[in-house]
Amino acid sequence: MHDILTIRTAGQGLYEFTRPVQAFLREAGGGDGLLTLFCQHTSCSLLIQENADPDVQTDLKAFFRRLVPPADDSSMRYLVHRTEGPDDMPAHIRAALTQVSLSIPVIGGRAALGTWQGVYLFEHRDAPHERRVVVQFQPSA
Repeated sequence: MHDILTIRTAGQGLYEFTRPVQAFLREAGGGDGLLTLFCQHTSCSLLIQENADPDVQTDLKAFFRRLVPPADDSSMRYLVHRTEGPDDMPAHIRAALTQVSLSIPVIGGRAALGTWQGVYLFEHRDAPHERRVVVQFQPSA
């Protein structure tokens, strides 16, 4: 079974979508298996991250801003790809450093996430976007 989730972003940040993933698994009928998530974009990524303390998200965003600043920062003057603005190529770099797909075991119809774990889309662009994430459940044989 598969579906496509649409996640609306309001600019750079982490957007949790654990609940829609769990709802998809309930629709899939339960059981054990493997959940695959795949982001159909090159300027955002997927993360499993803590969902209890918002300071974690604040620190992650600050770290990536420091690691990969906008293209108009003097440290990034070597970048050539600037077609869609100063956040364009840095967004591609951030996505390359993270991941665009996740595999999560499913046990008893639920994603086997830890107590404080959530599934996030990590938006790397400044402008709002509609992002598509393919969700697929493969039951165990």
